[in-house]
Amino acid sequence: MVPTVEKVARTDAGLASQLRLSVMRLRRRLANERHPDNELSINAMAVLGSLYRNGEMTVGELAAHERVQPPSMTRTVTCLQEGGHVARRPHDTDGRQVVVALTDRGRETLLADRRRRDAWLARRLAELTPDERAVLRQAAPILERLSSS
Repeated sequence: MVPTVEKVARTDAGLASQLRLSVMRLRRRLANERHPDNELSINAMAVLGSLYRNGEMTVGELAAHERVQPPSMTRTVTCLQEGGHVARRPHDTDGRQVVVALTDRGRETLLADRRRRDAWLARRLAELTPDERAVLRQAAPILERLSSS
């Protein structure tokens, strides 16, 4: 007999395992809800999100923020620039660095994609009981803290 979620999550190790699986499944499900016209990778969308939240950033700052190597970020930024989603300019004081900024097209792509995924998740949340939604409201800041560590 396969143990239930409730039984697995009774221990810290079981909770860790169940949270990992659930978060991965939810991430995959949300990824499937992307806007059909959006051909950008999940990583590219994450870069657009970082620029939207933080404003202009250097390639190095983006790489550190997204926890990838600078050459990988350079490739992602190049792809985004070629698609008109970001613009690059020289750094004001450091000639070795390049500053990346979100363009109007990048902002529109990001926001349309977010609206679509948020709408899907809002529909799923509406199917939950008020008590279940209250638990998720309490868990959301904790999950954010975990994801930022």
